Amino acid sequence: MSRTRSRVALAAVVYAVLLAQVLLYPGIDTLVSALGAETALDASMWFLAVEFGAFVCFAVPWGLASDAAGRRVPFVAAGAVLGAVGYALLAVVPSVTGSFGVALVIRAFQGAATVGAFSLSMTMLMDLDGSHGRNMGATGIAIGLGTATGAPLGGLLYEFGPFVPLYAASGILLAIAVTVPFVVDRAPAGGERPSPLAGLRRTPTLALPYAFGFVDRLTAGFFSLVGTLYFRTVFDLSPGATGLTLALFFAPFALLQYPFGVVSDRIGRTVPIVVGSALYGGAVMLVGSVADLRAAQASMVLVGVLGALMAPATLALVTDLAASTERGVAMAGFNIAGSLGFLAGILAGGFAADAYGYRTAFLLVGGLELALAAATLPAFLRLGVGRERVGET
Repeated sequence: MSRTRSRVALAAVVYAVLLAQVLLYPGIDTLVSALGAETALDASMWFLAVEFGAFVCFAVPWGLASDAAGRRVPFVAAGAVLGAVGYALLAVVPSVTGSFGVALVIRAFQGAATVGAFSLSMTMLMDLDGSHGRNMGATGIAIGLGTATGAPLGGLLYEFGPFVPLYAASGILLAIAVTVPFVVDRAPAGGERPSPLAGLRRTPTLALPYAFGFVDRLTAGFFSLVGTLYFRTVFDLSPGATGLTLALFFAPFALLQYPFGVVSDRIGRTVPIVVGSALYGGAVMLVGSVADLRAAQASMVLVGVLGALMAPATLALVTDLAASTERGVAMAGFNIAGSLGFLAGILAGGFAADAYGYRTAFLLVGGLELALAAATLPAFLRLGVGRERVGET
């Protein structure tokens, strides 16, 4: 399989994993109620948080096992199969027992499995020869398209019943397990690999993309819970309309990632990451500050464009800095940081919205992105990740 075909195939795997995940978001309050929860905000918060807690705990074991074996494909397939089982069990077991606690346990299992397929398919894109910006731009497009199509499609599926998105997600992951063995496995030869913490000690500059991965995914976690309920309650939107509103962010986020990834190869990573993040934080604050639905939806488009500017550059910076034999654990470390961020966005966003209101929560999250951009600018300038460095293959 050629490099281009492999890039497309692997991007399709990343797309499918995110599609399955995001199907659940537009009607999350409806789903947790059907699973036996008695509250909307708190139960939705914990349902999302449990999955990303499992992501944090199991990203490293998947990455270490893959690096040690010198193989990626079998682990991606295994994660997809187990994730499909987890989604199916969520649709069946809690509805029989009526226990939301059982649902949370199954959700943790599903998250632990799904992160293997997600993280290692991204690592396989890192293994490809060629421009890091193009490879990570393809990853970004896949992530963006998965979320862009998952939000409106999930909203439509909820119209047929609260468990229909779960069955659809299970089927999607089974399709991944069947098709991924046809992708060429380009993992470096196996052997003992360091943990992400050891790799971070050896290459401390990885802390930069990890920090931005944390905060960027924090905003994603915030939107998945607080943003969804914000549009559902403040503007009284249905799950379908909420899904379409979320897609206003995800569509430009998806479509612009590849060209912005190419741009970051040419101009370096500093401007897309630092400047893009500062503007992105301002746009997040704008979404929660406007009183009109159309203005909020227009702000969502702006958030998507700016997110597309910074996301592939941040991913590519991980590849720039990591040794070729440590990409599995380097990407695992990035995904741990991102999953912790998503988890923090869900928990902190949920608590802030509950205590201070939606608009204050938007200001806090957007301000955090602005603060990180300002704090890390000197480090980026010292690092000097410029055009010559990022153009290497």
